[in-house]
Amino acid sequence: MFVAASSRCFSDETFEVSCERLTDLEFDKIEIWMNEESDHLKPSEVVASPEDFYSRFREATRLTPIAFCLENDITPDAFKSLCKAAKMLRIAQITIPASPLGTPFNTEIDRLKALLEIASRDGIRLSIKTKTGQLTEDPRTATELCQSVKGLGLTLDPSYYTCGPYSTTSYDLVFPYVCHIHLRDSTTDQLQVPVGLGEIDYSRLISLLERQEYHQFLSVELLPELMKDADRALELRKLRMLLESVVI
Repeated sequence: MFVAASSRCFSDETFEVSCERLTDLEFDKIEIWMNEESDHLKPSEVVASPEDFYSRFREATRLTPIAFCLENDITPDAFKSLCKAAKMLRIAQITIPASPLGTPFNTEIDRLKALLEIASRDGIRLSIKTKTGQLTEDPRTATELCQSVKGLGLTLDPSYYTCGPYSTTSYDLVFPYVCHIHLRDSTTDQLQVPVGLGEIDYSRLISLLERQEYHQFLSVELLPELMKDADRALELRKLRMLLESVVI
């Protein structure tokens, strides 16, 4: 397993600045987060010209890109261009959001199958994030989606299963489908807390992943809007060192 960090950790800055910040904090791998409603990096910017984004990224940093993560849904045509950008950057993992709660199950299956077919053509793993407010907020529904769409994976964000409507439910059943991880520390009533003050059991998490022969990335994803007065740089260093000590 390898430790990376999401550009979302500095999503209140430009994408280029976030790359600089993560480099300064001694991360060498980056997950590229995009949100159409943010000035950080919009997927439409990448989709409009994959070649231009490739050049922009290479000029901005020497960090190794390991994944794309989308905050918004994306059309099949736009997703094709995104996969082109991923191939240029040698990225083999894309996370997309699951549809909101209330979306008919079969409608979601059709959407995911269409996107998975596009990703598979380019040898890219497609996963949906486990998150409150989306169909994946229930661990059982998350696994059923993967069982219904062969080849689909999950990006496990244990914070939403620690702090959410299923906080008292075991989510061990999702691990066979996990192909990417987002991490921060959390409690049952706070989605993000300083590292060491939460209830995320990193050792157990790593152990469960090892049982599934997981050899991918552990991506640190701090949420700036929940940082308050905390020292972001300090929190990122602490979590990086903690994860590195657990996986080595």
